[in-house]
Amino acid sequence: MDNSPRKYFRLRFLLFLVAICFTPQAIFAQDGSEQTSEATAEFTLGEPPARDGRVARLIAALMPRNHISAKRLDDTISERALKLYIKSLDPLKLYFYQSDIEEFEEAKLEIDNMVQNGDLGLAYKIFSRFIQRVDERVAVAMELLDGEFDFTLEESIVTDPDETEYAKSPQDSRDRWRRQIKYAMLDLRDDAADEEAASDTEDGSDDYTEQLQRRYSRYAKRWKQTDNDDLLEMFLTSVTTAYDPHSTYMSPGTLNDFQIQMSLNLDGIGAQLREKDGTTVVTRIIPGGAAAKHGKLKTDDVIVTVGQGDDGEMVDVVEMPLSDVVDLIRGKAGTLVRLGVKQGGVGNVEEYKITRARVQLEESAARGEIIEHQVPGSDETLKIGYINLPSFYLDMDAARQEKADFRSSTRDVRRILIDFQEKGVAGLVLDLSKNGGGSLTEAINLTGLFIDRGPVVQVKNSDGSIQQYADEQGGTTWDKPLVVMTSKFSASASEIFAGAIKDYGRGIVVGDPATHGKGTVQTLMDLGQQLFAHNRANYGALKVTLQQFYLPDGQSTQRKGVTADIVLPSISAKMDVAEGDLQYALEHDVVAGAKHSVYNMVPLDLLDELRVQSEKRVTANEEFTDLLRRISSYVAQKEEDSVPLNESAFVARRQELESQNKDEEQELVEQMNDGVVYRDGFYNREVMNIVHDYIQGLREKNLDNAG
Repeated sequence: MDNSPRKYFRLRFLLFLVAICFTPQAIFAQDGSEQTSEATAEFTLGEPPARDGRVARLIAALMPRNHISAKRLDDTISERALKLYIKSLDPLKLYFYQSDIEEFEEAKLEIDNMVQNGDLGLAYKIFSRFIQRVDERVAVAMELLDGEFDFTLEESIVTDPDETEYAKSPQDSRDRWRRQIKYAMLDLRDDAADEEAASDTEDGSDDYTEQLQRRYSRYAKRWKQTDNDDLLEMFLTSVTTAYDPHSTYMSPGTLNDFQIQMSLNLDGIGAQLREKDGTTVVTRIIPGGAAAKHGKLKTDDVIVTVGQGDDGEMVDVVEMPLSDVVDLIRGKAGTLVRLGVKQGGVGNVEEYKITRARVQLEESAARGEIIEHQVPGSDETLKIGYINLPSFYLDMDAARQEKADFRSSTRDVRRILIDFQEKGVAGLVLDLSKNGGGSLTEAINLTGLFIDRGPVVQVKNSDGSIQQYADEQGGTTWDKPLVVMTSKFSASASEIFAGAIKDYGRGIVVGDPATHGKGTVQTLMDLGQQLFAHNRANYGALKVTLQQFYLPDGQSTQRKGVTADIVLPSISAKMDVAEGDLQYALEHDVVAGAKHSVYNMVPLDLLDELRVQSEKRVTANEEFTDLLRRISSYVAQKEEDSVPLNESAFVARRQELESQNKDEEQELVEQMNDGVVYRDGFYNREVMNIVHDYIQGLREKNLDNAG
């Protein structure tokens, strides 16, 4: 393959990689020390500035013109936008009355016209009502906190907002808040039952009443520090995310933060976060980062407290805006941050001490190892190569400067493959199970190591035109059997690679039933430049979905991802972390297939045989049996929409969750530990068994190379 620097710039730039992942929230000053009396301070936001109306009109024009759907800003978008805006303010349905919602819904088909006219009156009206309701609810909460709670009552609280309704009366609201406070009390009391957790309360005491008073007071105070830019971002993002979840409006302040993070600020714990129902949830652990090295923090964990250094105060971040949580967590490399974490959002709070670090390319680069493997019951030992590829990376600066030794995932994998060839490796596993994507160019070039030449990905533009991007270099680096490991966390560029390998019949995919399913491309449009070509004033930016990916055979990776040829059990397959779990995610569709070669390395009869053999081994394996038990327990817990408020029942449920978390902790640490290339656990051993059978099966058919 051609590995010259110019090769990396022949393709049109397609992917705008977002280094932060969040649901837009108002950005507030950071101060957790307010007294209760300040919660009801006077709030005045004022009238929308004239420039905000111009921005709204521009968004209304740019979205239909640039979005991949080419959909007009119409009544459907309007109705969605209202729901999203209300949800961004009150995700748990704790503040608004049902009568408020009914009043707002009278304008549910008018938002499109309002935005087109630059009219932000409805956004301000809803927000002002929200502030009023927050003051009322906090006042009730403070009154309830001065009273007593009976933890022996047989009652529960609905925790799934989709399964509850807005309060219909003050009495209904008061009862909801009584249960909400009782739930928070039980949560804090149970954490304090463990001596280590007890030392992590905000002031080192067990005064849960004061802790909750500060939490609710701080929540009200922060909302009142919302400014016009914050409100504009929330409202216009509700409009853009009504098109799809990745299209957002960034206010001037958010845009500045984003540009700093993209260009300079690489220090932190190496985790992507999002806000969900008032909590901070981990969405991705970045390979090579501090959290990956630490090993315990994982996707779907909830961060509830943050402390600085060895003995800094643990700040309660429940209901704290995500931007403030991020500010607390990130910091200079070498400094320590302490996180209070609930694994998967349940159970007791565990404290993780993570030393902030800069993500190093070397630590997120491809690494390989040769495994001497023998299937149980077989007499033959085979050399199987294993490559762990955490991301599709490219040193853009060095490549631009045409340096001869610039780093890229393709170059590193090619070097490993040549070494495997020289050492007589019979088959290969390429592990993309934790690969969230990266450079599209690299996904295409890496595919070229395994196919002779041909289209790798098709891209549809907002005007409906289709472009093909191909591996244009003849020859392969690896023509022996190939197995690609994937999971629900394999996204974007990973899906393009795995999908192309499947379409070409070049190898088999093993792992979760399907990959993540993100098949869209976003770009950032500077609104100041759109409004005034020569004016660099900061009006914020529009991040808009303008293209969609398709595989060589024409299937989109959107929503459906890439399906595995052989499925192995895993908890990740049951997590709600895929593209299809996001509200208003774009639908899967199909375009015409591109002409390409098909290798005869995945005979259907052999694939069926491999599935049968793997299923027999999994069924007979005690560790897989235990994993299936834990998966069943996880699914049952996830489907619960209520929690008991009787203390005995609450503690019993919590202990059950804790027991399961402890069972999984060592396994998760091993999975996330970047210090080991190949982990010899039961899951990976079964992957190796599949590869072993695959190699032997192809040899029997004289198909063990892609010549």
